[in-house]
Amino acid sequence: MKKRKLGESLEVSAIGLGCMGMSDFYGRRDEAEAIATIHRALDLGVDFLDTADIYGVGRNEELVGRAIKGRRANVVLATKFGNVRNANGTFQGVNGRPEYVRQSCDASLRRLGVDTIDLYYQHRVDPNTPIEDTVGAMAELVREGKVRYLGLSEAGAQTIRRANAVHPIAALQTEYSLWSRDAEDEVIPTVHELGIGFVAYSPLGRGFLSGKIRSIDDLEPDDYRRNSPRFQGDNFARNLALVDEIRTIALEHRCTPAQLALAWVLEQGQDIVPIPGTKRRTFLEENLGALAVHLTNEDMGRIDRVLPPGAAAGERYPAQGMRALNR
Repeated sequence: MKKRKLGESLEVSAIGLGCMGMSDFYGRRDEAEAIATIHRALDLGVDFLDTADIYGVGRNEELVGRAIKGRRANVVLATKFGNVRNANGTFQGVNGRPEYVRQSCDASLRRLGVDTIDLYYQHRVDPNTPIEDTVGAMAELVREGKVRYLGLSEAGAQTIRRANAVHPIAALQTEYSLWSRDAEDEVIPTVHELGIGFVAYSPLGRGFLSGKIRSIDDLEPDDYRRNSPRFQGDNFARNLALVDEIRTIALEHRCTPAQLALAWVLEQGQDIVPIPGTKRRTFLEENLGALAVHLTNEDMGRIDRVLPPGAAAGERYPAQGMRALNR
């Protein structure tokens, strides 16, 4: 497995594994297959696992904890705090207060069954709490040995600078893919400048770029993507046409659309690590095939012409979710 570095010291597999869908948001769950998928990832050298305290309202951390039991030494474990949900799954808001940071960390450690979290992210920036206060509390966790490295998710460029001045930030996690490229404007240049790694979540556009979703009816009734602007109405049809363009290029490279989309993200820089999510071993293995796809400068230019920044129809999230981005 190829390796990449986040920040100055945190080395991880070049492709990680997003575990969210194993417990939440993407329809039915099969915990046995999910755990088998994590085990297969570890067997194949994928050591970078990503979860969060809100995924399944804690259930995903518990699942990941069970899966890595006895294999902790082979895992770079990342989780997040800050998004707050009620027990029934409804969202309460964002909390970055120092006392909540400590409370969340202790709860995550218990659910994961570990003594230390390798990479601890603030999931969304709390507009009512200075980032200096939040990161200051996170830094205390590092000093106490509960956390090794710090991260932020969907933070704006100035917030990243302010946070990094309090304590080194190892990684910034933000959505990034062929159809979500707004991070290229300010965020990616900022993290490059500061020596912060970039973790790309949803690098397959929540599965759309895989080419496997051809109709909204391909999604289960309780799949949250049914409420995503890019999966609705005319947006769906317009985005499907973009995927068909990618499929054409993928066929020429004898790879799948998903592999081409991941290879494109990997080509953006050695400090960028995509974490495609899956809950099945077959898709995990397909995704890892992206590491064998070589894209030339000519290929990258052609892809850029087919899917330039802003090509996707619809926003990344509904209006409420969009307000929490780039703070």
